[in-house]
Amino acid sequence: MVTLQLHQLDVPPGRTLLLRDVSWSEFEAILKELGETRGKRVAYDQGWLEIMVPLPEHEYFKETIGDAVKDISEELNVDYESYGSTTWRKQSKQAGLEPDNCFYFQNEAQIRGKLSFDLNQDPPPDLALEIDVTSKSLNRFPIYARLGVPELWCYDHGELSIYRLEQDAYVQVEESWIFPSLDIRALPQLIEANRAQGRLALRRAVREWVKAQAA
Repeated sequence: MVTLQLHQLDVPPGRTLLLRDVSWSEFEAILKELGETRGKRVAYDQGWLEIMVPLPEHEYFKETIGDAVKDISEELNVDYESYGSTTWRKQSKQAGLEPDNCFYFQNEAQIRGKLSFDLNQDPPPDLALEIDVTSKSLNRFPIYARLGVPELWCYDHGELSIYRLEQDAYVQVEESWIFPSLDIRALPQLIEANRAQGRLALRRAVREWVKAQAA
């Protein structure tokens, strides 16, 4: 039996490493060894563990779409909390992952100001973002479903798709229940049209777009 240390595993940006037969205790030990400040993302699904290192393109759209969610919320005067790529896990479901970003809306008041979570007691995020520029080996939908996240936004090479959890499975829908008055699927085109103008101009464009849609 060959035993490797995590520091021996070199995962290039844009690639993934998939390990099988990883126990829950081993998963938690790996999370502890990786630490909170790292460039790697992990997902765990019933013994399968994926370690992924994102590309700059992945991180750009993670940030811009995440900023758009915040700007939309503020323009519409909707309270929210953002917890980035927090590791969400539930041992009873043998499920754990780190979204590209996640938000509370409906349950915001219940978790307001919290700095630690236990999904056996606390509600999961109301919205999670998945940026699929970087190829991922594990299907994250079943993991999110077992964690109970109600809505997913998935960005993939210029398109943003919306999925809603219905009876333990995700169904693609045309509008977000969080922002039903907006055509959220138009965000990638808005980002692309303003990308060369810089981040500040892009965020202003999102806010103007929200005002125009709301009017």
